[in-house]
Amino acid sequence: MVNPRDHLALALDVGDLDAAVAVAQRVQPWFGVAKVGFELYAEAGPAAFDALRDKGFRVFADLKLHDIPNTVGRAARVLGRRGVDFLNFHAAGGVDMVRAGVEGLAEGARDAGHPRAVALAVTVLTSDRSVDARDERMRVARDAYCDGVVCAGTDVDAARALSLRTMVPGIRIAGGDAHDQARVDTPGGAIERGADWLVIGRAVTGADDPEHAAEEITRAVAEALVRRPS
Repeated sequence: MVNPRDHLALALDVGDLDAAVAVAQRVQPWFGVAKVGFELYAEAGPAAFDALRDKGFRVFADLKLHDIPNTVGRAARVLGRRGVDFLNFHAAGGVDMVRAGVEGLAEGARDAGHPRAVALAVTVLTSDRSVDARDERMRVARDAYCDGVVCAGTDVDAARALSLRTMVPGIRIAGGDAHDQARVDTPGGAIERGADWLVIGRAVTGADDPEHAAEEITRAVAEALVRRPS
């Protein structure tokens, strides 16, 4: 039986490592992946990866690498050696840049004896209403040999058509505040479309009762997993 926890990534968008670990532990029964974004990485650096891995989480380094191919490849190699489980690159950088990152990530993980990490390309941010660049960036991900993409729930079908896995942010409980997100989806809706992982942040971390919110989301994901086609 598929465990909904394996599909849920907790967004730890805070600038304090102790606070991040504390909130992660509160909802750990419902989340198998912890997402380290720019703010937490700027504060704690790779120590954030180690602290969360020590607590039993898989680690998603949400750093959206975007630079010249050589720089991205070298940075990804370092992060691969650090043992991250997921790393993303901005598809706007083009095929050569993303491919350099994919190769560097794999080399770093292999050199350090870690399992192969999941390489993801960021297509269009969920805060962006325009999806004009989506299809081109999906093709960049495919041609650069990414495992998948970071995309809105409404873009999952387009990714699946290219055999790309999907990490979906912008997830909100039905009727909840969309905050700064232009394109949101519900946990059940995204999973039914075929999303592989959901990034959950303020819907849980900003809730009055994070544990209850996490349980509600998990229930919706479990029900959607049963309904979606195999």
